Amino acid sequence: MVRRVVFNQKGGVGKSTITVNLAAVAAAQGKRVLVVDLDPQGNTSHYLLGDRFGDSSPTLADYFDQILNFSLYAKPASAFIHATPFERLSIMPSHPAIAEQQAKLESRYKIYKFRESLEELADEFDEIYIDTPPALNFFTLSALIAATGCLIPFDCDTFSRDALLGLLARVEEIKADHNRDLAVEGIVVNQFQPRASLPARLVAELEGQGLPVLKNRLSSSVKVRESHERATPLINLDARHKIALEFSALYAELAAV
Repeated sequence: MVRRVVFNQKGGVGKSTITVNLAAVAAAQGKRVLVVDLDPQGNTSHYLLGDRFGDSSPTLADYFDQILNFSLYAKPASAFIHATPFERLSIMPSHPAIAEQQAKLESRYKIYKFRESLEELADEFDEIYIDTPPALNFFTLSALIAATGCLIPFDCDTFSRDALLGLLARVEEIKADHNRDLAVEGIVVNQFQPRASLPARLVAELEGQGLPVLKNRLSSSVKVRESHERATPLINLDARHKIALEFSALYAELAAV
């Protein structure tokens, strides 16, 4: 089972958009897919559930509360999964309360519980996509320990470029210390403008350093904002649109690795 985490400590780089749309492409191609939203902001949950997000229960807050209050009668991980309006695509939704649970989870050293829960779901899903908050905290560390693959969004920004080497080193450290199955599948170039000189130069510099930059880029498009507003992944909104085709090509590239 593929367990893929989308991770970057910088906010606003497209983690939620990449998570949802790769997961939606996988589902559209017949895979049984789960999305897990570990960001207390819940953008991914809003994206897939729309107005239903506020009514979704139980959430990850209930899941983590169960971990903190150990019980022999704990519910299985599957009890916290919700269907989305999209065929073969499910979600474990976030909740703002998980931010308040973080310190207790850290102090109780529950860092491996999330991986155990995802391993329980091996017979139910073909692929799992994990969205993370823009920080290296308990939730991102739990996700990296649970994942088999890591995608790092890059938004063609100078500050993002400068932070990449440190971020990659941190992922490799987590791999060495906690999860030998973790692999950096690649850097996803997002908001790419091929006619602008700065994005092309920054990407060329990354490739020149030998960093694992994926060949398929994601363009800047107002269609993405429409997709967010309508709570509908691009492949379901307009499968023939350029940005939807770019996500399909990116998924194909990852599947071929």
